[in-house]
Amino acid sequence: MREENKPIGLGLAGIGRAGWGMHCPELEGRTDKFRIVAACDVEKSRLDCMAERYGCKTYRKIEAMIADPDVELVSVATRSPEHVPHALLALEAGKHVFVEKPIATSYAEAKKLKTAAARSKGKIFVRHNRRFEPAFQHIREIIASGLLGKVYEIKLRRNGYGRRDDWQTLIRCGGGQLLNWGPHIVDHALRFLESPVAEIWSDLKKIAAVGDAEDHVKIVLRGKNGRVVDLEISGGSAIGEPTYLVTGTKGALTSDEREIRLRYLDPKKKLPPRRPKAASPPLGAFFGSPDALEWIDETIPVKSPPPGCTGNGDAIWDHLYDAIRHGKRFPITLDEALEVMRVISQAKKGTPFASRP
Repeated sequence: MREENKPIGLGLAGIGRAGWGMHCPELEGRTDKFRIVAACDVEKSRLDCMAERYGCKTYRKIEAMIADPDVELVSVATRSPEHVPHALLALEAGKHVFVEKPIATSYAEAKKLKTAAARSKGKIFVRHNRRFEPAFQHIREIIASGLLGKVYEIKLRRNGYGRRDDWQTLIRCGGGQLLNWGPHIVDHALRFLESPVAEIWSDLKKIAAVGDAEDHVKIVLRGKNGRVVDLEISGGSAIGEPTYLVTGTKGALTSDEREIRLRYLDPKKKLPPRRPKAASPPLGAFFGSPDALEWIDETIPVKSPPPGCTGNGDAIWDHLYDAIRHGKRFPITLDEALEVMRVISQAKKGTPFASRP
């Protein structure tokens, strides 16, 4: 088999919620592109599951798995504080690395990856897989079309209520919503902002989770272009809001993961000119003269994901394969991922939830 068509030998580090529950099932539909040749975890029972299902080699030490000559790509899906150390080991060995989010627990730590990647024969790729969610991509297309006019504010929400009690509620384990959902939604926010960040405001709280990390996050970003993105991630919100709310000068939309509701001014109709009047309006007309606006209201389904994809962002694997085997540009740059971590670290700065050594 020619090298450019050969499946990539993958070593999976971390057989947990991400590794076993996400990476493995996503890879099962891509056996022509990836082959799980090795797995690493500290728990033998999890390695036994990998060996039984995939017939792969298993390791208790990540150094041993990285040294395996059949491992071309190391997929880092260990606990958050281990992402940078494990990625550095793989880069030092000249292996390609696919890093699960968060790529680090702080911006300062994340910058180590850029330095190491510049010295390594291997390349580093970041798993911001929700960049490929159909709703997110569809909404960006609508914004770019100009249908809503000049978009000036976007609200992003991931809300629920849960008394969570796993390791992702503990600061020492890299827990908290900012390092859990945060990288995905901050990445969305920065893409929607379409401008360098001019200002960051944040408020973090612990509401329902039982650990010591934040479970309620509010961040407001203002771009140098004047656009505002207001994002909220909450594990303490009993009533939710639309996942997306986009407001522009000619219309707006709301959306969940399945459908998009639009309201916009008919683009075929030119608005008549209006001028402000300093005189008092007639009694009963407290808001000036009537303005007959022709609104179009419609609800459309979110576009389907590409063939072979589930819609949960698993298309990222196809981009990863093309980047490694065919030298195509990977759509998520390391600098973009570093900016996500810069915003997260800035949002935590000065709070009780800041990462601790």
